[in-house]
Amino acid sequence: MPDFSDLHILVIGDVMIDRYISGEINRISPEAPVPVVNMSCIEDRLGGAANVALNLNALGSKVTILSMTGEDEESRRLAALFAENKSVFCQFLQIADRKTTVKTRVMAGSQHVLRIDNEDTADISPEHEDSFLKLFHNTISNSEIRGVILQDYNKGLLTSKVIKGIMEYCVEHNILTFVDPKERNFFAYYKCTLFKPNKKEIFKALQLHTGDYDHIDTLLRSKMHHNITFITLGSGGIYASDGVTSKIYPTSPRTIADVCGAGDTVISIVALCYLKGMDLDQMAMIANIAGGQVCEYPGVVSVKLNQLMSELVLTD
Repeated sequence: MPDFSDLHILVIGDVMIDRYISGEINRISPEAPVPVVNMSCIEDRLGGAANVALNLNALGSKVTILSMTGEDEESRRLAALFAENKSVFCQFLQIADRKTTVKTRVMAGSQHVLRIDNEDTADISPEHEDSFLKLFHNTISNSEIRGVILQDYNKGLLTSKVIKGIMEYCVEHNILTFVDPKERNFFAYYKCTLFKPNKKEIFKALQLHTGDYDHIDTLLRSKMHHNITFITLGSGGIYASDGVTSKIYPTSPRTIADVCGAGDTVISIVALCYLKGMDLDQMAMIANIAGGQVCEYPGVVSVKLNQLMSELVLTD
């Protein structure tokens, strides 16, 4: 693992609060056939694109994150969570009539019982698109950004106009871009450096039910003209291609507690490793290990560098 401390990464995407209501289930409600959770605690964590920023920070790089929130109590809670990690610099476009996204998960031990989403997912207005692009230009022109990660959760920030403005600037200024897309605007990241959908997303976007991944890569390149394809396959590992060579990298057996947040870890790892000049084999190996490690913990967590380094030594 190289030293990533000389890299400064800009993360752009949807931030949210991941809220966990934890307790025990000992009975079924007499009012309806549902379990009763005897609540023991409530915990808020940074989620969405904010978890990407935490992963990058945990790996040692400098991080700036740009996103949007509402002007509500939850936005103040989000700011307080960021204030607890002063090494991540954040700037948010606040929109008065918009909710700050909160995903509330009800947990019984390590069992995920229920999720409640409180959010707005409509695209931001043209006026707010212009405001956000101005914030982007001010940030990137005043910082030595080495790479940009676009982490989309389809919460309305990364509209086609915002994506186009960011991508055109980065291509023109030779800034590398790493994309974790979602369903809307899936093919909008034209000429990105690395494109990292998951298996479900890529089949849905290409309207396929099955297929050879090399053929899928060819179809994707005809639309995107990007450099690297990285498709996460869940328990099947990772498919990676640079347009010349390709391979499926299998995962190692693990005890899985929760797959939430694994994609955030993978995009963070591959962006940093690519910027350090590592090859596909190295990037995929480290991404598989890191993504697998965070799945061993309940809830959304960021990678633990010491644990990652220890497993890499054993693998080596």
